[in-house]
Amino acid sequence: MRALFVLLALAACGGDETVAAYGGAGSWELRELDGVAADGLSLTFGANGEVSGEAPCNLLNGTQTAPYPWFELSGLAVTRRACPDLAREEALIARLTAMSISEVSGDVLILSDPEAGEMTFARVP
Repeated sequence: MRALFVLLALAACGGDETVAAYGGAGSWELRELDGVAADGLSLTFGANGEVSGEAPCNLLNGTQTAPYPWFELSGLAVTRRACPDLAREEALIARLTAMSISEVSGDVLILSDPEAGEMTFARVP
């Protein structure tokens, strides 16, 4: 019996604790920056912390491994296409990588940081 308990406890430790496991799995589109209407960034949260997305010019992917409600993107890779919105894209990605807290409430995802502000996303059906 004790061995079964230990095995179950170990299995629970290996579970996904990222935003995806707490209602964030799926696709999201940016709707607001600091309470002001915004667009130009979409994110998809998958299994094991996988994150992919699209900005005005480029695609991105990385890993989000911080346990919910914390948020941290690591290993972020961005394609290198140029376009007229490249400066806006760089600003969006800089804000995204500065986020440290996540909150999922139904069809709304809020990423925030006390110093970097707030990004509000809507779930993509």
